[in-house]
Amino acid sequence: MYEKFYNLSGTPFLLTPDTRFFFGSSGHSRAISHLVFGLSQHEGFIVITGEVGAGKTTLVEQLWSQLDRNTYVMARVVTTQVSGDDLLRLVMANFGLGDTPGADKATLLRRFEHMVRDQRRMGRRCLLVVDEVQSLSLAALEELRMLSNITVDGRASVQTILLGQPQFRPILASKDVEQLRQRVLASYHLGPLSAEETRAYIEHRLRLVDWQDDPHWDDDAFLAAYKHSGGIPRRINTLCSRVLLYGALEEVHTITSDMVDATAGELSQDLGAGGQTAAIAAPAGALLAGPDTDEILRRLEALEAGAARQERVFRRVLDMLGARSGDA
Repeated sequence: MYEKFYNLSGTPFLLTPDTRFFFGSSGHSRAISHLVFGLSQHEGFIVITGEVGAGKTTLVEQLWSQLDRNTYVMARVVTTQVSGDDLLRLVMANFGLGDTPGADKATLLRRFEHMVRDQRRMGRRCLLVVDEVQSLSLAALEELRMLSNITVDGRASVQTILLGQPQFRPILASKDVEQLRQRVLASYHLGPLSAEETRAYIEHRLRLVDWQDDPHWDDDAFLAAYKHSGGIPRRINTLCSRVLLYGALEEVHTITSDMVDATAGELSQDLGAGGQTAAIAAPAGALLAGPDTDEILRRLEALEAGAARQERVFRRVLDMLGARSGDA
C-alpha cells in the first residue's frame, strides 16, 4: 500500500531473507569471510551465531548465491527438538535421498555414503547447513560429528555450517561436545548493526526499490529506528515497514523521530496486547484510583490513537479493493 504512495518499485522491508537486499555491514562482511575461509579448508564445521533476526540465514543465502552449483550441492535443515536418527533422516531427505521406512541406521549411513561418493565422482562437494542448532540434543550433535567422519578417498565428504542463537556458544564450549568442537575451523558471532550502519541499512534497502528521498527521513528518525530496533535487521524491517505505512496513511512526506517513536509504541502494544486489554476491561473507578492514573491515561490515549489508525487502514484497503472490483 505505501509503495504506491511513495512511488517505490517494490517492498523494501520484507521479513523473509532475500539476497537482493543483502547489506554488507562490517559484521556481515566478517562473517562471510569466516564462511569462505572455512569452506576453503574442505572439512570440518563452521559456526555462526547471532540473535534472532541478526541475519544468519541471509548470510548463508548470500554465500550460496556466490557458490558454483557445479562444485557444491547444499542441503539445509531447520531443526527443532529432533533425535539423532531423525536428524539423519532429515539430512538425507534434504540431500534428495528418499526415505526408507524401517531401515536401520547402518543402512541409512551406507546410503548416505554412496550419495556423497557419487557427488564426489561428479566433482561436487556436499555442504550441509543446520539452522537453529541450539535446539539440537547432544545425541543429534554427535550424529553430525559422526557424519563428518565419513570420508571418500581419504577426504572429508561433508562440510557443515551450524547456525544458532547465542545460547549455542556455551553448549559448544561444554565438555559434552569436545570432539565436535575440535573440528570447528571457523566461528563467528554476528552482532547488531551500529547506529551508522542502521541508517545505511535503511537507505540501502530503500534505494533498491527506487527511493527518491520520498519520504525524506530526518536524522533523528534514523537514530530512533536504531534505538527501538537495537540494530537487529529483522526488527529494523518490521519497524520501518510500519513507519512507512503510518506515513502513507497520514499522507506525509517526511519521517520524523516522533513518527518512529509512535510506531514503535504501537508495535510494543501489539505484542503486549493481553496486559493492555485487561487494563481497559477493568472498572473505570479502579483505573483512576491509584497513583498511576497519568500513565494509564497515556496508555489509553495511545491505544485509542492506534485503533483509529488501524481503522483508517481497513477503510483504505476496502476502498482499494472496491476500486479494483470496479475496474474489473
